[in-house]
Amino acid sequence: MKFQGTAEYVATDDLTIAVNAAVTLERPLLVKGEPGTGKTELARQVAQALGCEMIEWNIKSTTRAQQGLYEYDAVSRLRDSQLGEERVHDVGNYIRKGKLWQAFESDKRVVLLIDEIDKADIEFPNDLLQELDKMEFFVYETGETIVARHRPIILITSNNEKELPDAFLRRCFFHYIRFPDEATMRKIVDVHHPGIKDALLTTALTQFYELRDTPGLKKKPSTSEVLDWLKLLLAEDLTSEDLKRDGANALPKLHGALLKNEQDVHLFERLAFMARGQR
Repeated sequence: MKFQGTAEYVATDDLTIAVNAAVTLERPLLVKGEPGTGKTELARQVAQALGCEMIEWNIKSTTRAQQGLYEYDAVSRLRDSQLGEERVHDVGNYIRKGKLWQAFESDKRVVLLIDEIDKADIEFPNDLLQELDKMEFFVYETGETIVARHRPIILITSNNEKELPDAFLRRCFFHYIRFPDEATMRKIVDVHHPGIKDALLTTALTQFYELRDTPGLKKKPSTSEVLDWLKLLLAEDLTSEDLKRDGANALPKLHGALLKNEQDVHLFERLAFMARGQR
C-alpha cells in the first residue's frame, strides 16, 4: 500500500513520493520545514493511511539517545534490595523500555515518529546510527539483543534549529516541506473549514501572504496559525468587507492569531505610521 495523503491531510506530489521512497528503501524519512507546516501530523496520517500503530518519541533538549532504547533503574533496585524484595533478583524488573524498543518488539509494523530531533544535543543523532541502521541493540544488564521483528517506518522531523551530522544524513531519505502556495493552502483550508465563502477566503489569504512577505518580519505565520485565524474570522462572522484595511491600520483583524511577538506588531504599527505620514 502506498501513501497518497488522507481526507484530513493534503499531501503534495513531492511529499507522497518522498514518503513512499523512504518506505521502499527502508530508510528513515527526515522531514524538515518551518514550524507549523504539518511535519508531525504527517506521521499520524501516514500511520492512519497504512493502517499502522504510531509510536511517538518527542525529543527535548535533555533527551538522550539511550532513553529511546531503555533505561535501567539502579536506584529502585538498590532500594528493593535493602528492603529484601524478591523482585530484586530479576534485573528485568528494573528495565524501562524506550520508544525504539517498543517499536522493535511490536507484532506488527509500526510508524515511529522521532519528533524535533534538532532539539537534542548534537551527538544525539550519531548515538542512534547503529540502532537505526541494523535495527537491533544490546541490553548490557540482561545480556540480550533486541532485534526488530518488523522494520518500523521511521519519520524524523527537524525545525532546522541546528545542523545534523553528515553520517546521520547519509542514512536518511530527505524531504523539505515547502510552505504551501495559495492553491495548496486553499485545499488545506477546505479540509479544515469546508464551505467558507470564497470572497472571505480570498481576502484573508491575500492579507496572510502579504503579511508573510513583509520585509523584516521576525516570525512568519505558519499554516496552523492561518487556520486558527480563519476559525476566529468565522466565529466572529466577519466578511471580506470587514477585513479591508486602510493605510491607518496596517494590522489585520484579530492579528494575535498571526503575529506572535511584539517586534512584529511594532513593525506593522510603524508601517501604518509611515503610511499616514505620506498622505
